[in-house]
Amino acid sequence: MRHGRADGHRGGRRRPLNHGDLRLLILGLVSEEARHGYDLIREIESRTGGAYVPSPGVIYPALEALLDLGLVEAEMDGQRRTFRLTKDGSKEREDSAATIEAIEARLADLQESDRPEDPQDVRGAMHRLRHAVRDAARSASNDGETRKAIADILTDAQERIAALKGA
Repeated sequence: MRHGRADGHRGGRRRPLNHGDLRLLILGLVSEEARHGYDLIREIESRTGGAYVPSPGVIYPALEALLDLGLVEAEMDGQRRTFRLTKDGSKEREDSAATIEAIEARLADLQESDRPEDPQDVRGAMHRLRHAVRDAARSASNDGETRKAIADILTDAQERIAALKGA
């Protein structure tokens, strides 16, 4: 039995991005608005309903390559670098529009789940909850009362969801 195949399928699923796709996807996303690395990660995660989350170890080297190619430029925005297209990047984005649309369509298809235990509406809600929890916990990193309130809300939700199995 083969676990990986040369055509990009593993376990019946197609690999979300092929070689070079991430750079083009980033060009497309940065053409919509200037973005920082974690914003790109969150946006890709959002557009796939949480089915694909690129790691910082994938996003940042791709951004560095785009910088080296002169397709994006970076500007410091507080502690983060914000990336925007250069003139050459805009031309590359235009020249690759059809490919970028195909990549975006493939990622959007990841939102579709063929597993009844993981329907799209639940996946989207889980994705939104994860981001809300992470953002709230980060902003309350030194506020024990708020962190306890977050934990209490999550415990309540977990108990209510677990009780649905018996309903």
